[in-house]
Amino acid sequence: MVTGLALLTFTLASLTGFTQSADSTQGLTTVSGSVGLTNNGFSIIPTFSLNSPAVIMNFYWRKKRFSFDPDIRLVPDASKGGFIFWFRYRLIEQKKFSLRIGVHPAFTLVRRTITENGISSELTETLRFAAAEVVPNYQITPNWSIGAVYLHGSGLQKWGPQNTDVFFLNSSISAIRLGSGFGLNLIPMVYLMYVDSHQGSYFSATAIVAKKGIPFSLQSTINQTFTSNIPGNQHFMWNVMVSYNFSKTFKQVP
Repeated sequence: MVTGLALLTFTLASLTGFTQSADSTQGLTTVSGSVGLTNNGFSIIPTFSLNSPAVIMNFYWRKKRFSFDPDIRLVPDASKGGFIFWFRYRLIEQKKFSLRIGVHPAFTLVRRTITENGISSELTETLRFAAAEVVPNYQITPNWSIGAVYLHGSGLQKWGPQNTDVFFLNSSISAIRLGSGFGLNLIPMVYLMYVDSHQGSYFSATAIVAKKGIPFSLQSTINQTFTSNIPGNQHFMWNVMVSYNFSKTFKQVP
């Protein structure tokens, strides 16, 4: 469930939105991504965690209004983690307002204890999920946006969570100058989550520090529970991550 019930990007792209007009991306293909190392691998629903150091890899391939966004999160021995394959389409892409929809299959690696002949052992099993998202975003100023996300996920096996619904309200404040070429992005959000017959409410915030011209960034996320009866919920969590970021845009040859 750590990454199978994930949102993109509750990736950063989901929070900041896209502010280009539809015509500005015609004939362009963009390939970008990031590879990060963290002390605690969060899901993109931050209340779920791998509770272990992890490698976080996000990749984005975009042409016109369509994008394919794989999200991979794994602990060092690959015993826990997940693979999410987002297919996204931008229904509306204006200067101020954007609306994106997306679907994904996901495969989540979890540790499960089984007992045979009185002997207990732990093994890795794969959970399968299908999910969909709706993401509106409004750009108030060039460096400040507000948005929302609705995510629904369905389990494709008989055990484990069957239905998950998450409602996010978020904001993104970017390009806060820190001096010496460094900038700070802040992404606060509140969200409600329903997992089968359980529910919870949360506050989360991410801070990202980067320097123009350098492909590395440093970010940290906190997640605070307001109320929750979801099994395994942790009242407070935090992490820190170092990422390598890259981006390349190709112009289509007529």
